[in-house]
Amino acid sequence: MDIRDCREEDLDVLESHIPSPGRTLRHAKRFERQRRGLATFLVAWSDGVPVGTTQILWQGCDAAAVQARHPACPEVNGLVVWPPRLRSRGIGSALVHAAEERARRHGRPRIGLGVDDRNHRAAALYLRLGYQETGCHYLDRYHYLDADGVRHEVADACRFLVKPLVAPPD
Repeated sequence: MDIRDCREEDLDVLESHIPSPGRTLRHAKRFERQRRGLATFLVAWSDGVPVGTTQILWQGCDAAAVQARHPACPEVNGLVVWPPRLRSRGIGSALVHAAEERARRHGRPRIGLGVDDRNHRAAALYLRLGYQETGCHYLDRYHYLDADGVRHEVADACRFLVKPLVAPPD
């Protein structure tokens, strides 16, 4: 498996293998954030096929509650392993480790991520990877368009976890 920053020429391949949900153009939006220096969009590849993605939001989580308690804490955001049969094979962990390494190289002392309160499997993974509960709860608000073009507003109850990053010894 190879994990690297997304390139513009990867976008069509990503859409064909990991389709954006509900006509959101997720990959193109993440790439645009990366192009503007606001994020790093990571793609995991296996035998030339994308099998997972995540992004590092360098300015941190958008939620006001998180910004107030954890300002300037970059966020691992939107982790996806696809197709679902590939989950629990280390792809998600590898993407998180790659994000942590990039944050470390940027001199960041910590990194955080949000997890849906109902996603116990993801929370267990993040805790195993060394993320710690902060007691910071928030609503992750987003929208999507369904196949008929109807807009749906969503607000998921989440909690923010943080992991200290220690520079590797010289």
